[in-house]
Amino acid sequence: MFQPPRQTESRQDRGWAVLAGFFDVLFGCSHKRYSFPITAKPGPRRSEAASVTGTYVVCLDCGREFAYDWARMKVITAPGENIGKTAETTAVQAKAA
Repeated sequence: MFQPPRQTESRQDRGWAVLAGFFDVLFGCSHKRYSFPITAKPGPRRSEAASVTGTYVVCLDCGREFAYDWARMKVITAPGENIGKTAETTAVQAKAA
């Protein structure tokens, strides 16, 4: 049986994502409570947050994952925020000094 392409579903999903993002801005989680940092095993099953630095934390209120930088002991919330200077690059710079 012929099935039409599922483009309409992806448009609907994007529409819901935009709407959810709008409500998140107005009434969303403040992300104040995090789990202990979790280091993911290398491999293809890493989450998006874990693929940034290899370590991530989870908001205990809403479940959203955020990349975590062990060297700075800081949550990376914005895409591209200080990603170039992760624990590996800090360790290399410390050895060179």
